[in-house]
Amino acid sequence: MASTTAAASQHQASTTVAPASGRKVVDEVSGWLRVMDDGSIDRTWTGPPEALPLMQPVQPYAVPCDGHTLHDLPGEPNLRVYLPEVDAGSVGRLPVIVQLHGGGFCISHPSWALYHHFYARLACAVPAVVVTAELPLAPEQRLPAQIYTGVDVLRRLRSIAMSDKGSLDDPAAELLREAADISRVFLVGDSSGGNLVHLVAARVGEDGADAWAPLRVAGGVPIHPGFVRATRSKSELQVTPDSVFFTLDMLDKFMAMALPEGATKDHPYACPMGPNAPPLESVPLPPMLVAVGEKDLIHDTNLEYCDALRAAGKDVEVLINRGMTHSFYLNKFAVDMDPTTGERAQELIDAIKSFVARH
Repeated sequence: MASTTAAASQHQASTTVAPASGRKVVDEVSGWLRVMDDGSIDRTWTGPPEALPLMQPVQPYAVPCDGHTLHDLPGEPNLRVYLPEVDAGSVGRLPVIVQLHGGGFCISHPSWALYHHFYARLACAVPAVVVTAELPLAPEQRLPAQIYTGVDVLRRLRSIAMSDKGSLDDPAAELLREAADISRVFLVGDSSGGNLVHLVAARVGEDGADAWAPLRVAGGVPIHPGFVRATRSKSELQVTPDSVFFTLDMLDKFMAMALPEGATKDHPYACPMGPNAPPLESVPLPPMLVAVGEKDLIHDTNLEYCDALRAAGKDVEVLINRGMTHSFYLNKFAVDMDPTTGERAQELIDAIKSFVARH
């Protein structure tokens, strides 16, 4: 079967259309996405060319590199697995980090280099098995499709882990079965993936522990989650330098494309702390570590979410990424070349490592 990187190319081909005479662009999102007048979607990158290397797919490798191996597991849904090199006899099975990627629910793929450099590093630092998943994209598939897929990732992980030894056809699945401790699963999400951490954890919590045993969601780590309101927050109104990763244009248009038809940003998928959402006291959530960028456009609503969790009696820790903008840690160029950005990325990894160790 095709790898998930091959699937990424096939997926891109199915949603990307080459410009054609007579076809017009009716909407565009900051170089990332164009909606054509025939309803088709073009995701060809048209922004700064220097950002393009971050979007290149990384091929899997079974030979260890930088302390880990990388495997693709085609299926429903497609998974990608980072396995750190550890002495199994001394550490036993490893906790599992399930990454739910960002992109405003509308763009990106887990094989992209921008995710790879961070999550490969995180897998080795914790150490943990890191499982990433290919999520459906809006506007072709609006929410709650991404939530359902997030839950399906956990179902597939549970199925693999509970399989009998030698019963799995895929050698990578057998490696995952042997390495993973599914009683300690942590959901980690970037940007809109942070929304999914909350929404998927709540969905699993509603089912009850018995329904998912032996799998247990032990914690959630929303990183710069896309929590907003229909009205602008103070941080959204502040003048900030343009960013490839995040602009108000991206925020507004991606949310409009991803939320259910007719919904505003006050919908519970975008504003779980708002009046349209279930009271947080009633939402079954695991302990949370929320990372907030000090200079993020949505800094204020991220903190509002944290305050609402505390007020609801939830177990929540907050990490402020001092001086950092949205998804700073995914920009490998900045992480490698700017000492401050590199230091903040290491702080984020250390905080996740500590959170996992304590839960």
